[in-house]
Amino acid sequence: MPGIVIVGAQWGDEGKGKLTDLLAEEADVVVRFQGGNNAGHTIVRDGDEFKFHLIPSGILYPGRICAIGNGVVIDPAVLIEELEGLRRRGVDSAGLRISANAHLIMPYHVMLDTAGEARLGELEIGTTKRGIGPCYADKAARLGIRVQDLLDPKILLQKIEVALAEKNVWLERVYGVPPLNLEEIAGNLESFAQRIRSYVSDTSLLVDRALHEGREVLLEGAQGTLLDLDHGTYPFVTSSNTVAGNAATGIGIGPNRIDRVLGVTKAYVTRVGEGPFPTEIEGPDQERMRELGGEFGTVTGRERRCGWLDLVALRYAVRLNTMDALAITKLDVLSGLDPIKVCKRYRHPEGAVFDEFPYHQSILHSAEPEYEELPGFEGDIGGCRTEADLPREARDYLEAIGDHAGAPVRLVGVGPDRDQIVWIGDEPTLKAA
Repeated sequence: MPGIVIVGAQWGDEGKGKLTDLLAEEADVVVRFQGGNNAGHTIVRDGDEFKFHLIPSGILYPGRICAIGNGVVIDPAVLIEELEGLRRRGVDSAGLRISANAHLIMPYHVMLDTAGEARLGELEIGTTKRGIGPCYADKAARLGIRVQDLLDPKILLQKIEVALAEKNVWLERVYGVPPLNLEEIAGNLESFAQRIRSYVSDTSLLVDRALHEGREVLLEGAQGTLLDLDHGTYPFVTSSNTVAGNAATGIGIGPNRIDRVLGVTKAYVTRVGEGPFPTEIEGPDQERMRELGGEFGTVTGRERRCGWLDLVALRYAVRLNTMDALAITKLDVLSGLDPIKVCKRYRHPEGAVFDEFPYHQSILHSAEPEYEELPGFEGDIGGCRTEADLPREARDYLEAIGDHAGAPVRLVGVGPDRDQIVWIGDEPTLKAA
């Protein structure tokens, strides 16, 4: 039975949360495998909006097991806030499980992230300043504090003391920030430990057993392929591996336990923060697309940069993740635009043409898109529920995407609500996605 990965095919913000929520209805277990509260998944149900930063989107289904894997970095305050928000809205969080091996974002991580970006000035990377990068850095440097450390106050105090001996030097001498207090941090974490103790679990074993028992498992990624630490537009990337291959590492299962990979992409492209963006639209057209699509960051509220669909980058994402199928979101935003442009190759100012995503960053920074223009479509498509309901021009656009990207389009989002979905081809089931 399937272990299915849902991964973003662009620079994040593709609508993965909505797709996870939709497919979680058939799943038994939903797992988040990387990233932290720099991610934001928005789900709209019957007009009610839910925003998740750490808890997997499947938590809205009663009885569903939702696991935060070891590859996720957790800000304790954010997790508690999400749990409290669910409680106030009558959502049962009893199905939540948290990996004992997940690392914690500490107060000094947030402070170092914020101060580091300020120091870079115009050269800033454009992080969310949530402490994600410094937390992953400490994980690699073996200075990290994990969820399981919360269960042993003596070990917890020792680890915080060791970390602060270094972090306070940086905060004081490099950034001119007052040092942090050991006892205050330890006290706050001990309080957090009492709140989440019942959720702590061996999520690797949990997921492995579920798969062996023939249960259906969704592995939910954060951000998108082009923000991957190794394969994205470095250094303007996130601090973890966002590609599907990391799902196995981020939860603790073997790679052959992954049966299918579903890639999620908008019908156009957006990007938050700095970095190259070959198909970015300039001027009023970008503003129009931003307003129509509600393109403002779930985490930071920052305006998203908007551009035409980049098929070179999409084909790259399909290859890196071995995507079996694509879900296209926000097709409705393109209604009324004519023509619709798609980028099929890049051209360097010196004349070189790139049909594949260039590996050298200086090429990508100066690449110019070569567009093909496709006929646009008119009217409100929010009520479409079958492929035949869509305008012919919209269907041709979707077919062109699938043909050029090398993966068939199986799902299409035509509005913000979870039921505003069109399935393409076979019957709408999790196994066929």
